[in-house]
Amino acid sequence: MDIYIKIFEVIFPVFFVIGVGYYLGKKNPKIDTNFITDFAGNIGTPAMIFYTVTTTGITLSIFIHYFFYAIIMIGGFAVLGLLILLLLKKDLSMELPPLILPNTGNMGVPICLFAYGTAGLGVASAVASVIILFHFTLGVFLAKKSFSMDVVIKSPPVYAIIISVLFLYYQIETPLFLENTTFLLTYATIFLVLMSLGIALTRLKFSLKDSIILSICRVILGPLIAFLVIYYFDLSGYAAGVLLIQGAMPSAILNYLVGAIYSPKKIVDSIASTIVVSTLMSFITIPIVVFFALKYFN
Repeated sequence: MDIYIKIFEVIFPVFFVIGVGYYLGKKNPKIDTNFITDFAGNIGTPAMIFYTVTTTGITLSIFIHYFFYAIIMIGGFAVLGLLILLLLKKDLSMELPPLILPNTGNMGVPICLFAYGTAGLGVASAVASVIILFHFTLGVFLAKKSFSMDVVIKSPPVYAIIISVLFLYYQIETPLFLENTTFLLTYATIFLVLMSLGIALTRLKFSLKDSIILSICRVILGPLIAFLVIYYFDLSGYAAGVLLIQGAMPSAILNYLVGAIYSPKKIVDSIASTIVVSTLMSFITIPIVVFFALKYFN
């Protein structure tokens, strides 16, 4: 029961803010959300990366190890995702990000904190930072269907990762004013992107059947891939449990943000519907994964 209470505490604010956006979108169909994508991509997301990496007690060693494991996990997600998209005759590039980039930040981190306490927070943040970085590198390449070093060079989140790693390497204590600033920007970004998603739901045209299939791929096959990574690398303890839980998260909200910037509306509608459906499904699947994680990786 405690697991369901915690998941409700995490998921309810998500859907409440999406609901606020939906209400505003219905009230004013011409509402413009371009300022949200600009703010989140250039200011909010870099702040989110810096805050999650430098203020959660993570060490450089943990960051590097779980950066590596997360990349392998994403590779596994990609193989299965491509097969599913091929079977559904979907776009193999633009619709892949929701399947390979889970919501490890504003959902995964608090659930891992609930499951393993502050010990699991550092590992959870390491995985989350990798996913955020991939949103604005790999995610952009897939959404644009083209590779360009300009995307990396001009991407503020990339520099946020570099600065964060330097803080870890030199064991620099984050000044309180900087911690407080990035904290506010992090949660402002989460709020605005969720609200933007709610506004987008008022304009959606999508296939519910396809969204359900893609969501099943994310929340059920995701933890299976994570378990294979744990088994192959013989991981154990709370860190393995955190990796399993993070692999089970629904599709990340940032997939919608990146898609809205670089992909056509039809693709963005599909991405948004997958995010919403997979998040609803996760209310059932996450407690099962957390129970398994606590039983076998504690």
